[in-house]
Amino acid sequence: MKPISTLKKPLRSVDINSKESSDAAYERSDVTVVPAAGVIGESMLAIVLANAMREKFGGDSLEEMKRNFDGYSTQIRNY
Repeated sequence: MKPISTLKKPLRSVDINSKESSDAAYERSDVTVVPAAGVIGESMLAIVLANAMREKFGGDSLEEMKRNFDGYSTQIRNY
């Protein structure tokens, strides 16, 4: 994740054209990163789970992976 993009209080800056001291423009920033972090967390979880499933039930095609998963599911139900 990138840092929150702006500050609540404008920083001191310099106008490029006039070379005069001034405050930087204030722009609204997100006050919390939780919504963005949730999306990133869900995406990473999906990638990790997909990789684990590929390692456990992998094959040369999606149909083969499904067949391996179905066989495993049947096997653990019988215990």
